[in-house]
Amino acid sequence: MTDRIQDFLRRRREEGGEGPCLVVDLEVVRENYLAFAKSLPDTRVFYAVKANPAPEVLDLLARLGSCFDTASLVEIEQVLATGATADRISFGNTIKKERDIARAFALGVRLFAVDCEAEVEKVARAAPGAKVFCRILCDGAGAEWPLSRKFGCAPAMAGRVLEHAHRLGLVAYGLSFHVGSQQRNPQMWDGALKASAAIFRDLAERGIHLQMVNLGGGFPTRYLKDVPIVRVYGQAIFRALRKHFGNRIPETIIEPGRGMVGNAGVIEAEVVLISRKADDDKVRWVYLDIGKFNGLAETMDEMIRYPIRTPFDGDERAPCVIAGPTCDSVDVLYEKEPYALPVSLEIGSKVLIEGTGAYTTTYSAVGFNGFPPLQSYVI
Repeated sequence: MTDRIQDFLRRRREEGGEGPCLVVDLEVVRENYLAFAKSLPDTRVFYAVKANPAPEVLDLLARLGSCFDTASLVEIEQVLATGATADRISFGNTIKKERDIARAFALGVRLFAVDCEAEVEKVARAAPGAKVFCRILCDGAGAEWPLSRKFGCAPAMAGRVLEHAHRLGLVAYGLSFHVGSQQRNPQMWDGALKASAAIFRDLAERGIHLQMVNLGGGFPTRYLKDVPIVRVYGQAIFRALRKHFGNRIPETIIEPGRGMVGNAGVIEAEVVLISRKADDDKVRWVYLDIGKFNGLAETMDEMIRYPIRTPFDGDERAPCVIAGPTCDSVDVLYEKEPYALPVSLEIGSKVLIEGTGAYTTTYSAVGFNGFPPLQSYVI
């Protein structure tokens, strides 16, 4: 929470602003970018656009010199609209329609992610001569939002995928992995880099010389638990690179999303109802005007627990179930592990949900139950 956000929300209330809203402070985004650039000075930053594609965020990062990791044609076009050139864009989704690959190639994009031979063949047909990097599976241990097996292939398979790309006239450029979103253990890059170095050596013996390792995202934002600062991650990653690649450290890139914008945003919401399910129920139900379908999808399975501030902080607290406003039974944020909120909290109270600059507006549904998408302001 910054003074700039507090001032904006105060003015919004005075002007009669209605409904939940996200406010993102660009000064925090700027500080985060500079921290990444300083902590990993030989690594190019490819901001993960999916985390928050607000034009103001993209414009700022483009001016600062960031590159961009994109998941779709729309995101590519959003980046190009900032004036950033196509050589600063990676089409990092491993699941792409061939016509989208062709359109991206026509727009100047030359860097594509793959994780299987079929995807390589699409890129070879639609983007001849392009660079490809193969994503390998990573177990995501230690991450609060572990990624599934949907993306990536087993390390033992990656060499074959890149060799196939080489035979089809593509540039077998490198490897990528993701250690899991909200990764609080800086040592988790070590195992993935060990596997990557082995693939580099194996392909070199076959005459294919990889150049790049995409270290992915995973850099955390602070929620209810402290997280290491970016410099600690940079030091751990550099040590692992030295350990596994020796003096022949490859080109590296990172794809921060949450770590770039998460702590730059705060959602203001309102308490709609406070109730109990039985006379002897010790746990209150607190319903907000925002829930899973309005931007808080990452509370799924209660994996991301956002800090929630109220006007009554400092008063006695008691456990609550927190739920959203929709007529859908899955729209419950925290129940398995109830959330402690002040007993003095009232219907109509405003609450602040911190650390919500990433993966909120982009998860917000359009028109579900008639609720509008999450309003967003960038200051």
